Amino acid sequence: QVQLVESGGGLVQAGTSLRLSCAASGRTFSSSTMGWFRQAPGKEREFVAAISSGGGTTYYADSVKGRFTIARDNAKNAVYLQMNSLKPEDTAVYYCAVRGYSALYAAPSAYKNWGQGTQVTVSS
Repeated sequence: QVQLVESGGGLVQAGTSLRLSCAASGRTFSSSTMGWFRQAPGKEREFVAAISSGGGTTYYADSVKGRFTIARDNAKNAVYLQMNSLKPEDTAVYYCAVRGYSALYAAPSAYKNWGQGTQVTVSS
C-alpha cells in the first residue's frame, strides 16, 4: 500500500505560481498512475491532473490545461504539480492519489490511496 504526503501549499496572489509535491512510500508507486485532485469548501472533489506510471502520458482538467503541469520522479517516489497563473478559483485543498485497478483517470472512485491534502489559497 502506498502512503502519500502532500506539501507546498500556501497563500499566494493571483497570477503567481506554486509547486506542490507529493512524497510516496511503498513499492507500487512506480507502477501506478498518479493523480491530483482538489476540493473547495462546499464542493465535490474534482480532478485536476493525472500522469501514467512512466510519466509518458498526462491528463488535465480543462480548467487547468495550459497553466498546470504534472510530473513525477520515480527514483524519488514523488509526483509534482506545477501551478502557474493561479486564479482565485484555484483555491482548494489539493490531494494526490494513487489509481487502483481502473482505466478511468478523472474519477475519484478510481483512486485507492489518498494523502491528507495541502491548502492552496489564491487571493485576488
